[in-house]
Amino acid sequence: MMTCIAIDDEPLALQLISQYCNKIPFLNLEKVFTNPDEAIEYLKTVTVDLLFLDIQMPDITGIQLYKNLEKKPMVIFTTAYKDYAIEGFNVDAIDYLLKPFEYDRFLKAVYKSKEYLEFLSSQDLQLNSLYIKVNYEMMKINLKDIDLIEALDDYIKIHIKPAPVLTLMTLKTMQEKLPSKEFVRVHRSYIVPLHKVEKFSKNKLIVAGKEIPIGSSYADVYDTLISLSKI
Repeated sequence: MMTCIAIDDEPLALQLISQYCNKIPFLNLEKVFTNPDEAIEYLKTVTVDLLFLDIQMPDITGIQLYKNLEKKPMVIFTTAYKDYAIEGFNVDAIDYLLKPFEYDRFLKAVYKSKEYLEFLSSQDLQLNSLYIKVNYEMMKINLKDIDLIEALDDYIKIHIKPAPVLTLMTLKTMQEKLPSKEFVRVHRSYIVPLHKVEKFSKNKLIVAGKEIPIGSSYADVYDTLISLSKI
């Protein structure tokens, strides 16, 4: 079962989405919101697989709302304005529905979400690799090849050879995908693979020739490295 919510300032739009969702047996519409702030608060405590998100709303655009979410579910944008399509896909939307949309078009977008979710669920970190979205394609990355993971605004930079790659994701989301015994967050902007640490002290470490600060909130990293070094 795929869980979702819908956010739109127009009650009639939400009513239509609800009707469409009720026709799809594997889709569970948990709640609908006309108030974006209420939806944001809901998503702080509840995890869903998919958002149906209107773009043009009075106080905040759907794109701004989505960018501000700490945990980013899959998103299908809905709007009456086709000019937003490119911007919507720039935040890795699953699909973009131009109002008014028919059930068949809605169903196609939902199936795209279902296929993507099944693809993510099939990933096995025991195989020492994962797939990330890079330039609208899924790219396989071997965990052993990662030198460093760095936060850059709404993106993260994964340092691999021959060149780093960028993907739209928070550092926290990336951390949840990685095996905790092999990768550790040492700063609000950095995750490092433990086996790539070359030198370390209480306030910094060297990874792949790069000096990385150890944040004050991550002081226990030093103890972890000491235990691994068997000193």
